[in-house]
Amino acid sequence: MRQIGFLVNPFAGMGGAVGLKGTDGLLEEAKKRGAVPLAPARALAALRLLRGSDIHFLTCSGSMGEDEMKEAGITTYSVEYKAPEMTGADDTRNACRIFLGHAVDAIVFCGGDGTARDVYDIVGTHVSVLGIPAGVKMYSGVFAITPAAAAEILNTAGEVGVRDAEVVDVDEEAYRHGHLRTTLYGYARTPYIPERVASSKQVFEQPDEERAKAEIAQFIAEVIDGTPEVLTLLGPGTTTAKIAQVLGIKKTLLGFDAIRGRELVAADLNEGGILALINDEKKWRLIISIIGSQGFVLGRGTQQVSADIIRKTGIKNIIVVATPYKLSHTPVLYIDTGDSALNASFGDHIQVISGYRIAQRKRLFQPDY
Repeated sequence: MRQIGFLVNPFAGMGGAVGLKGTDGLLEEAKKRGAVPLAPARALAALRLLRGSDIHFLTCSGSMGEDEMKEAGITTYSVEYKAPEMTGADDTRNACRIFLGHAVDAIVFCGGDGTARDVYDIVGTHVSVLGIPAGVKMYSGVFAITPAAAAEILNTAGEVGVRDAEVVDVDEEAYRHGHLRTTLYGYARTPYIPERVASSKQVFEQPDEERAKAEIAQFIAEVIDGTPEVLTLLGPGTTTAKIAQVLGIKKTLLGFDAIRGRELVAADLNEGGILALINDEKKWRLIISIIGSQGFVLGRGTQQVSADIIRKTGIKNIIVVATPYKLSHTPVLYIDTGDSALNASFGDHIQVISGYRIAQRKRLFQPDY
């Protein structure tokens, strides 16, 4: 029987829906804004698919793993680390030290880039690690694309390869002020099935990128000018920022802004703010770009747009934009709303605006489980 260390960062991802762009150092503020834990449910979704597997889990007490084991019906586990009620990075590191002492075959964690960094600090390349995505900003390459994909990788462990994956973290303070600063911490060993594990995020700055963004922006601006009564929710990224620039609007680079015609209605909206706006609207649309290389359309960096908002908006009112160069380096796109039925409703292809009145039809990954 394989031995796998398993831990949950119960507070990972809580800042996303409430617009904090991360939870590091802002847990209490996230709670004040009404944030609810995300990671436990994501961990539970993976564990339910691992019930009855040939794995003995070494885990932590309470919400760092034991609670999820019990709820998932996993019986082959032991609690090796006593976690406090308020957990932190040191608890992740301490648990990993214990797991390594038991010579585990791999370590699985549920969290975001900060958790990946804390795991890597202790584990390095001693054993392979796999992340169940639950953070706000998952730029590292150690994460499965969904909890179900993580379970599939673990269930087929004898048949999967292992690759070196980047462990990357973002300066959250700079991120909250609209600046993207990433740090490469190292390379972890990660079990890998193609299309089940995401690549690390890349920022593309090729010579033709600015021209392509300008062409996309000009076309989208014409669409917006032609329907000035429709509220537009403009997502994060440099391509959407170019759209705002053409419209003469100052954009929140890493947030969601609402515009009507060429007027800014509200900036840097969280989930509650978006819901409050659209509840008073007859027509609205969502314009988003993809995360380069990783290929996520929804689910990473866009937690303000919840499954509820997507249902209310309707898939036909979601416009995706990306430059041709970015698309050429992103062979498949992903959607992870946290609701598998909603993910499936997008179908197996999606249209992406890639130039002036030009669109590409890109494949959406839809798991067969």
